[in-house]
Amino acid sequence: MGKINQAVRVRYAPSPTGHLHIGGARTALFNYLFARKHGGNFIVRIEDTDRARHVEDGIVSQLEGLRWLGLTWDESVDTPATAYGPYRQTERLALYQSHVDRMVAEGWAYPCYCTEEEIKHAREQQELRGETPHYNGKCRTLTAEQQQQYNVEGRKPSIRWRVLAGRTYTITDEIRGYISWTSDEIGDWVICRADGMPTYNFAVVIDDVAMDISHVIRGEEHLSNTPRQCMVYEALGVTPPQFAHLPLILNEDRKKMSKRDATIVQFIQQYRDLGFLPQTLVNFMALLGWSSGAEQELFDLETLVSHFDLTRVSKSGAIFDTAKLHWMNNHYLRTVDEAHVVDVAIPLLSQGGRMQIVAQAVPSRSGECAEEDARVRTRAWVHDLVRLYLEPMQYVAELVPWSAMYIYEEVAYEAEAEALLQETYVLGMLQVCAQVFGEMDDWDAPSVSRGLKCVQQQTGHKGKTLFMPVRAALTGVIHGRDLAQTLALIGQTGCVRRLAQTIGRLEIGNTLKNR
Repeated sequence: MGKINQAVRVRYAPSPTGHLHIGGARTALFNYLFARKHGGNFIVRIEDTDRARHVEDGIVSQLEGLRWLGLTWDESVDTPATAYGPYRQTERLALYQSHVDRMVAEGWAYPCYCTEEEIKHAREQQELRGETPHYNGKCRTLTAEQQQQYNVEGRKPSIRWRVLAGRTYTITDEIRGYISWTSDEIGDWVICRADGMPTYNFAVVIDDVAMDISHVIRGEEHLSNTPRQCMVYEALGVTPPQFAHLPLILNEDRKKMSKRDATIVQFIQQYRDLGFLPQTLVNFMALLGWSSGAEQELFDLETLVSHFDLTRVSKSGAIFDTAKLHWMNNHYLRTVDEAHVVDVAIPLLSQGGRMQIVAQAVPSRSGECAEEDARVRTRAWVHDLVRLYLEPMQYVAELVPWSAMYIYEEVAYEAEAEALLQETYVLGMLQVCAQVFGEMDDWDAPSVSRGLKCVQQQTGHKGKTLFMPVRAALTGVIHGRDLAQTLALIGQTGCVRRLAQTIGRLEIGNTLKNR
């Protein structure tokens, strides 16, 4: 891309028909990076004319998602008024209507009184003849008298663009280079519906011109809209902005990712709810179609701004690599302040009453169960849980199922653990372990390690023959994280109770065998 000679003004223009999707977030990110790289303005404009699919909290969700990602904007619905506002399309209807009236007056557009049934029938006939369905131009040449007659009948016209034959529309895309379309491929299209709402391809041009948008950076799926928009720029006598169409995001089967693709988490709020970090999503999305040209894959937002260039954006589809996303989030979880990970973990663990169970299970340091004391104790417990699982954790919500073995009273034994516990030496060793654990004055990981050393000295068992049966008895599995830290999280009372439970089962089993 050559030197930019005009003030950079770019926009992310979501339709509040849903929450912030990964594809929309990627588009917003690339616009943000471009604006910040060139000292320009990043605008968030709300295209809310599709009232049938409008989601009431869609705007709030979009803005909250961008804010969480750190993509701050210069102009939007929540910023001080400027000469470019308002930033919600439903508040700009008078502007669109004035341009619709102008297009009709100048002959660029015309009223169309065809009903949906008539249009559907005409297209069915075209398909039967093997033709590409398009508007048949029935209302293109209506006389003023004919139009008046339809008005008397109460028909509300839509407004259609009068596509001129034999025209070629071209752009030089910053990513894809020279692209052209011929007008003969496009039928007359609606610029304003019968209810007075402008259509996307008309309103977006009016807004981009009125807001001095310099570059339109958007997804490849909008390429097919571009020739229609070029027609409107032509009628307005305005040079179109510079276009850059980003590559499609593909799933791991190399098929276009859709909002119905169950193999991929779709929305930014879902990632936030799962305990992904915003810096992970920013870094990962930046690499969906862009590369720095070097081997580097880890970038913070500031570094991305300094490196970003549209010439480094690929034309080819970008593969959504979930394994890479998980690897990247694990990296950021291990490099941020652990206290922040704890802050993310606590609300997730609070679901299902886990924190209440922890508060009851962890002994009070002050001897009281005051609310503040419980908060401090449970936070410390969660911090220990985070430390224990930080290495393998891909996202924080994984702690929820992992935490189960530490807080529930009943142990569920896996088959391998059950088989190990049947070894003849295990019962006696567990009985010694229960006595040692019950007599300990302190309970933390170093203390538990000393307790296990004491069991080793008294029983002669060490290594796997000691640690695996103890783990099996207390957690129901034979493999896991550091044993001393695991038992410290279960707590002294919990460990003694679980040992008693397992010992009781084994004693009953032995009694039955000896009958």
